[in-house]
Amino acid sequence: MTVRQDQLPNGFRIVSEHMPGLQSAAIGIWVTAGGRHERIEQNGIAHFLEHMAFKGTKRRSALQIAEAIEDVGGYINAYTSREVTAYYARVLQADVPLAMDVIADIVLNPVFDPAEIEVERGVILQEIGQAHDTPDDVIFDWLQEDSYRDQPLGRTILGPTERVSSFSRDDLAAFVGEHYGPGQMILSAAGAVDHDALVRMARDLFGHMAPSPVHDPLSARFTGGETRRSKRLEQAHFALALESPGYRDDAIYTAQIYSSALGGGMSSRLFQEIREVRGLCYTIFAQTGAYADTGTTTIYAGTSAGQIAELAGITIDEMKRAADDMTEAEVARARAQMKAGMLMGLESPSNRAERLARLVQIWDTVPSLEDTVARIDAVTTGDVRGFAEDMAVRAPAALALYGPIDAAPTLSELQERRAA
Repeated sequence: MTVRQDQLPNGFRIVSEHMPGLQSAAIGIWVTAGGRHERIEQNGIAHFLEHMAFKGTKRRSALQIAEAIEDVGGYINAYTSREVTAYYARVLQADVPLAMDVIADIVLNPVFDPAEIEVERGVILQEIGQAHDTPDDVIFDWLQEDSYRDQPLGRTILGPTERVSSFSRDDLAAFVGEHYGPGQMILSAAGAVDHDALVRMARDLFGHMAPSPVHDPLSARFTGGETRRSKRLEQAHFALALESPGYRDDAIYTAQIYSSALGGGMSSRLFQEIREVRGLCYTIFAQTGAYADTGTTTIYAGTSAGQIAELAGITIDEMKRAADDMTEAEVARARAQMKAGMLMGLESPSNRAERLARLVQIWDTVPSLEDTVARIDAVTTGDVRGFAEDMAVRAPAALALYGPIDAAPTLSELQERRAA
């Protein structure tokens, strides 16, 4: 399997990987315009725009968009993250040109019909309401806000109800004009694809676009903070975030191995000590997420009101213990899990196309899998212990608590336990 890249004169980028033996392909457009590219008055508009892409173009109605792909047995969808918005499809090999045409149509030719805007506004407001009613969803929005206060990166992707309720057709069009230039778009495909044919299609569909300035988002700064919201729920929800490396920092591999060993699976320290030995929770995990210029290692658990203080304290103790006695075997297991998860995931053309797009967005090139595996293998137990000490003692922290949390420790109390 060989990765190939091209770029049109206007800055539009194409990346693909042919996967022998497959009869289907994943193809999509990744736009470097997500939640962190919004101004405060635009919060939620990138996600709103993603919804509107399927509500009609100059050539197709909303139903015709869906039928065009589903008539050939394909699948089309989109998502918005804090750094990208993606529009993608999965189809059989013969239908790649059709998928390409439909995706280009929804990205380049949305009509933003006022009636459809109102319909979709209602859908998004329902989505916001659903998120607010889901404790283990909304707590991560609060944690993000605590981590990056008064910054685009700290705002929710869905946006607040009052903003979503006021977006107009002109607002949507203005965001497209500002952020949907050819230099902000990446066509990525994997599976049964012909790269040269993709380049020809891209030239026909996107080559007419005039180059436009690329607007870099504001740099992020981890601030830390605390949110406590009491509510009568069955469980107290606990989420702790610690500042970690961004994805352009080589230490990201150490951070990911650390979080896997700490709370990434059934054999991890937090799972074993807090769930298996003490029975304090059903769900507990640690994970590391990264952005261009920052990242967070997050620990989440849900427990009873009477056990939240014990769970939070043991979590800090386990973090500190990892700095002292993380073993070679634990690091080797975490490395193996990380490599296996990556390589197994890349057996899917959809996952592979997404990976290609993200790497081009980050590096403007695609490092080889061998290089990535080598970087994972280069992480030593000493590296992980050193990183664990930073997480346990020095890294800035944010805390979010939700539910019956009267007995839960404050962030200051947890900081004291970290320093003890």
